[in-house]
Amino acid sequence: MSVVLVTGSSSGIGLETALAFARRGDVTYASMRDPERATALVERARSGGLGLEILALDVTDEASITSAVRHIEDRHGVVDVLVNNAGIDHSGPVETLALEHARAIIETNVWGPVRTIRAVLPAMRAREAGVIVNLSSLAGRVPGTLYGGFYAASKHALGALSESLAAELEPFGIRVVCVEPGFFATEIFTKAWSEETSASDPYGGDHQWVRAFFVDRGERGGGDPALVAQAVVAAAHDPATQVHLLVGDDAAAYVDVAEQAGGYEGWAAAVKDLFASVAGPRPSPPARAAAG
Repeated sequence: MSVVLVTGSSSGIGLETALAFARRGDVTYASMRDPERATALVERARSGGLGLEILALDVTDEASITSAVRHIEDRHGVVDVLVNNAGIDHSGPVETLALEHARAIIETNVWGPVRTIRAVLPAMRAREAGVIVNLSSLAGRVPGTLYGGFYAASKHALGALSESLAAELEPFGIRVVCVEPGFFATEIFTKAWSEETSASDPYGGDHQWVRAFFVDRGERGGGDPALVAQAVVAAAHDPATQVHLLVGDDAAAYVDVAEQAGGYEGWAAAVKDLFASVAGPRPSPPARAAAG
């Protein structure tokens, strides 16, 4: 039985992961920025006869993290398994995506895990045991795609940090796993693509063209987040798990496409064909269309 802390547990993969650890019998702390959003999680846990505790934890707030980790360590001495699941996305062009959105992606998806990792490591090192699971994405394993630059950058960064951390912590008996799911049906797709583009936006039509693909693969065709949760629990308890763990047949398929493409140019061409297979031909920019 392990003591587990899961961040971003109010919905999607985080919710399913908290339930999966509790179902296994682990002492589970399901954390989220706003505990009032825990209604679905609490109801699911109650109906399944599962015990878990809801904690307030905002990964962008140092004091919030310190308070949550201290609460667990005062009771149990250490967090055995930290699951860094909290994450956000805002799609948009590198040129015009609001800077506050771009900063929020990096602040939550990169600095958030760094903060929580730093909070739990002293006790883990003292015990010479522990597991850190970072929820990354397929986007962190393939070249960047249109209008997802900041999200992909955050996930590539998390993958690189996971690799460095794994090497640094190996002498202390602490494992690191970077889980990289493909398309799963979670709120992140709805939220990332929720903003409307204006008629004057030079990227508007192109952005919506790409949006059609991600809505089709994510919101409509995404897999069950419970499958990712099962992979996270298995990885946390299996010492043989490698640092990088793709989850989903589509994730492995897209990585194969990237490898076979032989570089960015081949990948970009393949991705455009995928987008076109869902949304039709790529639209021309407004100025070019007018000139034509």
